[in-house]
Amino acid sequence: MMAAQEKVDILTRGERKKAKKEDGVKRKTRTRVRLIPIWLRLILLVFGMVISMAIGAMIGYGVLGDGRPLDALKPSTWQHIIDLVEKDA
Repeated sequence: MMAAQEKVDILTRGERKKAKKEDGVKRKTRTRVRLIPIWLRLILLVFGMVISMAIGAMIGYGVLGDGRPLDALKPSTWQHIIDLVEKDA
């Protein structure tokens, strides 16, 4: 019964916006300054993926395949792999 006697002030979102405009008080908007720009982040991401793929190929070829790890970066090695794959197909 006490809750019915108390005045409850519930405003909709539109009413709150309207009241805020009427107050005339502007809130300072905080602009975010990024340490690293987005375009540089994308370049770093692509660079990291290329380095990871090269290291993975070297580990796979050198450790698992019993070859020299630097041979995995030679174009002749990749041409040989492509020839093997196309021959079977």
